[in-house]
Parts: sequence; structure tokens; C-alpha cells
Amino acid sequence: MSKRDFYDVLGVARTATEQDIKSAYRKLALKFHPDRNPGDQAAEDRFKEAAEAYAVLADSDKRVRYDRFGHAAVSGAGGAGGVDPTIFADFQDIFGGLGDIFGFGDIFGGGRRRSGPQRGSDLRYDLEIPFDQSAKGAETTIQIPRLESCETCQGSGAAPGTTASACPQCRGTGQLRYQQGFFTVARTCGQCRGSGKVISKPCQTCRGRGTTEQQRKLVVKVPAGIATGQRLRLAGEGEAGALGGPPGDLYVVIHVKEHEFFQRDGNDLHCEVPLSIATLTLGGVIVVPGIDGDETLKIPEGSQPGSVFRLKGKGMPDVTGRGAGDVLVTVQAVIPKKLNREQRKLLEQLAATLPAQKFEPRRRDEDTDDRGIFGKIFG
Repeated sequence: MSKRDFYDVLGVARTATEQDIKSAYRKLALKFHPDRNPGDQAAEDRFKEAAEAYAVLADSDKRVRYDRFGHAAVSGAGGAGGVDPTIFADFQDIFGGLGDIFGFGDIFGGGRRRSGPQRGSDLRYDLEIPFDQSAKGAETTIQIPRLESCETCQGSGAAPGTTASACPQCRGTGQLRYQQGFFTVARTCGQCRGSGKVISKPCQTCRGRGTTEQQRKLVVKVPAGIATGQRLRLAGEGEAGALGGPPGDLYVVIHVKEHEFFQRDGNDLHCEVPLSIATLTLGGVIVVPGIDGDETLKIPEGSQPGSVFRLKGKGMPDVTGRGAGDVLVTVQAVIPKKLNREQRKLLEQLAATLPAQKFEPRRRDEDTDDRGIFGKIFG
């Protein structure tokens, strides 16, 4: 059966640019992709036909030969030298699962081999720490279960005194290659499962896996200023790699317990301090708890409830070690529910000396102060 002209297959003119050819092929590949046309042999044939046409016309050398001599110049797996898999590098969204759809492994033989060393898996550990440790930093010990290289066989999976041999079925490549019409395809070797090696006498300790599960204690250094959700990377403390590959990493995710007094916002710390009417009216010096101990704060005369005062540089240290935030103190008035006779008399005498106040209804567009303390601060 004669092949159709490659330009007709893609629906482009012979003067088409490289971008025109690429765009035309993408439309056809998406339209006739087997995943979109399950069980449709005609669509599968059109898909392969378009891929063959693109493999030739996207290669400048093959396109020149095809334009001069036709199909004879590029016959056999898309032309001399076979298909260059890099031609399809911009179509990973189309070819990503094609091997699974057709029931074989990597297309064009361009997939990754599994016979070499493989990096171990990364691990995650969630660590809850007190607020003071997040503020000052600390060292803590954690214990994690993880896969480690078998000490008996040194990770080879073979019994001591023996070694793995090359797989006789795939000859150590880990893959079996087939010619499927236009495609050169590769399937993972079923005998060695892609490793390229077979173990005739497995290690008794790890049963040929090369790894064993161990409980490992690690010291984690928590930097000052760390916040909930931030994570620490412990390089090489993940699971052991396979076939001599490097280990993965351990990521410690931090969760900081809430403080009974402070609320954190970035590197700033917010708190509320109740004060008597006398202190707000007359002013004074109060003591506020801080990260490094008690701090003194001067309250000016005539301070109003809801006023915010700042202790600069007394907040949470920056996790990078560059400076620190502030402590923002919101003062509130404490109104006594009961007064003794002397207190009431003094308050009445004070009230008599104050100017009479005229109260007017508050307009709807005025701030009703019903947002709460932190609503006032952040507006």
C-alpha cells in the first residue's frame, strides 16, 4: 500500500514553515490520540501516520531528501538513522502516557533506563515545638523509620560472597526493544524488572531488596524565628537509594504551639494589656512579658483604651538572622464592677470637677468600634 504525501498528511503546503508543520502536527496528534479514541483502529493509524510525517518534515535533512526523492529517500523507521526522539520534545503533553496506552514501554527508545543507581525517596517529618523554641532556637532529637542500605550485603541484594549477574533476557540493558511499524519501542524486561541484573542467591537479611527498615535518631537544629509551615531540609537523611544510588532528603515541617499571651504576625508580636482607669489617665510604667524577659513600657498621661504602643526590636527574630520584629501592645481599660464607699466618693468628686459632656448619637458612617482590638490595628 502506497503512502500518502507527508505534506497532505499534515495538511500543509510544501512551502510551510517549521512552525506551520509543528502546529499542524499538534492538531492532528490531539485529534487522533488513542486516549481520545479508545478502540478506534482508524484513529490510531492516523495518529501514527501523522507522527511519521512530522518525524520527516521536522528534520531539515530528511525534508530535503524527501522533497527531492520522495518516500524512497526516507523509508524505514522515519528515514535514515531512525527517528530522533528529541524532535518530539515539545509534545510531552501528547506522548506522556502513550507507552501505557499502546501496552508497551518507552516510545522511540528514548525513555530512561532503570538499570543504573536510583536516588532514594524523600521523607517528611512533622515536628511540633513550643513557642519559646521558635523564638530562641533549639536542638531537638527525633526518631524516624526509614529504609537504609542493608549492612549484610552493602545494598547489593546478593548474599555475601556472591554478586548479581547480567540478565540473560535483556543482556543487562533492562529493556527489550521491538519494531512496531514506524515506532521503535522498548518494554521493561520482565525477568530483571528493568534493573539489568539478576540475583541468583539473594541476601537473607534484606531478601534481595538491598535495603532494610531501621529506626534512626536524628538531631534537628531549629533556628530562632522559625514559623509554622516552614520546613528544614536534612540532606541525605531520607531513604537509601537503590543499586548504590544516593539517599533522599528528610524535610522537617515545623508546627509552633500557640502562646498564651502573644499573637504572631510575621516577625511582630501582638498582645493586649488591661490597665486601670487611673493608669490610663495619669500615666505610668508597666511591665510587659517579652521573649528575653520582662520589658518596661511607659504609658503616657491621658492614654485612651485601644491605643497601641510599640517596643521596637523586641519581637520575633528573623529566621535569616537579620534583625527582629516589634512587640505591639494594645492597652485596654479595666472598669471595676464594684466600688467601696471611699472609692465611690473619690470618683464622684472627680466627676464633679470634670466638664459636662454632651453626648450625640453616632452617625451610621462613623466607626462604631465593633471590629475588635486587632481589627482596629489592621484597619
